[in-house]
Amino acid sequence: MELLILSIFTFFFLSRAELPGTWDLLVPNAGISSMHTAVTRFNTVVLLDRTNTGPSRKMLRKGHCRLDPHDAVLKRDCYAHSVLFDLQTNQIRPLMILTDTWCSSGQFLHDGTLLQTGGDLDGFKKIRKFDPCDINGSCDWVELDDVELSEGRWYASNQILPDGSVIIIGGRGANTVEYYPPRNGAVLFPFLADVEDKQMDNLYPYVHLLPNGKLFVFANNKAVLFDHETNKVVKGYPPLDGGPRNYPSAGSSVMLALEGDYSTAVIVICGGAQYGAFIERSTDTPAHGSCGRIVATSPDPIWEMEDMPFGRIMGDMVMLPTGDALVINGAQAGTQGFEMASNPCLYPLLYRPGQPVGLRFMTLNPGTVPRLYHSTANLLPDGRVLVAGSNPHFFYKFEAEFPTELRIEAFSPEYLSPDRANLRPVIEEIPDAVRFGEAFDVFVSVTLPVVGLIEVNFASAPFATHSFSQGQRLVKLTIKPSVPDSGNRYKIGCNAPPNGAVAPPGYYMVFAVNQGVPSVARWVHLVA
Repeated sequence: MELLILSIFTFFFLSRAELPGTWDLLVPNAGISSMHTAVTRFNTVVLLDRTNTGPSRKMLRKGHCRLDPHDAVLKRDCYAHSVLFDLQTNQIRPLMILTDTWCSSGQFLHDGTLLQTGGDLDGFKKIRKFDPCDINGSCDWVELDDVELSEGRWYASNQILPDGSVIIIGGRGANTVEYYPPRNGAVLFPFLADVEDKQMDNLYPYVHLLPNGKLFVFANNKAVLFDHETNKVVKGYPPLDGGPRNYPSAGSSVMLALEGDYSTAVIVICGGAQYGAFIERSTDTPAHGSCGRIVATSPDPIWEMEDMPFGRIMGDMVMLPTGDALVINGAQAGTQGFEMASNPCLYPLLYRPGQPVGLRFMTLNPGTVPRLYHSTANLLPDGRVLVAGSNPHFFYKFEAEFPTELRIEAFSPEYLSPDRANLRPVIEEIPDAVRFGEAFDVFVSVTLPVVGLIEVNFASAPFATHSFSQGQRLVKLTIKPSVPDSGNRYKIGCNAPPNGAVAPPGYYMVFAVNQGVPSVARWVHLVA
């Protein structure tokens, strides 16, 4: 408690300019408010809202209107509800989505295609794909007609598996799991029914693929270890104190970086609303700031508790290339839901896993744009974090205390500050693809002489929605000390992740990290 008081005291006596990190406005008007966000290997970003919001602020291409006689607002809808954003030029191209993606789920497949599942109404059982391209290409959403979900999925979570298939877990009224490509339909998962309460709290479960190949699945305040090969729960974990954490109670979760022999996986869950805030539609019930941390692979796991400097709901936890986690977005009171939160939490936090309890959180430079319900945060290949969305209203509403938000921003952690530029490595050579366990070399250049090891870390590109990044993981490769090559250039001997349980097949942002400063990532295809 004394450490927490000291942290809060220090925060209040620091000016905005003295706190670490910087903010940049990338786009003043993206045309849509992004409920779901994913970064592609072409350094473009897919932004996706829901279809029945009425008019957005971006038109579809001429002659490409969506005709839906069942839409309550627009029977002939010529507005975009998804766009492709180019990180280099800030260009935005409209995409056409046909069925309702409200509170849906997603995951990149092993070939880099974005799989997108479920939603509401005509999207309830829909499966969609987006095969990315650069901003000048013609890629667009494809809605599959030859296959659909076995059960409707609204507020579900997706996770790519070691063999490259995807498990789809839960959803409102769906206490089951199923797979893509389809296996044998929906399979009962009674755990989800067991943890459901009067305000649900089992939606958008936190799903983490552990390096032993099993799934850590957390919903409400409990977790189990799930074997996706047998569809059986093989272990239960102790309850997490502090009340419900999942939708609509609005905590967030990450799995910390996998490293060493990859035998240990640590899960962190932070924040949440007080139970009853959703039922009572209370916008001013204070959020709590407690976090639980557990070694999910331990034979006798226990939750280690600590507190953030702020209570927070709807925060996004983003794994940074260094192994630290950023907590960003959200509010300090209320709950998830339309117009059900207040007191925006503008201050990001840096979670430093290697520090002792009480010293892990650092308060960072605040933003100025409230990011509440339906906001997102995603790691970018240049090490910044893209922040988008926030629409706490059923339709787009710009005259409100917390209006529908169309601006796209980027937050730059302190490692990108000018005084660290001489430490920032540049990846000069790296393979385009590597196989599990393959030894390969990475060549980097650094302005100042290298002191210590340069890490090479694989970061996935998750599907971010509703305060949880589905499929997020960071894998630190086993490496050899860097060897001078010529001038300020160094060779680093690396071993690719050993198997799909440590890192499922797919495209990864690969960062070189020198003394806590990451390079611009290169995209590498990890294949079996």
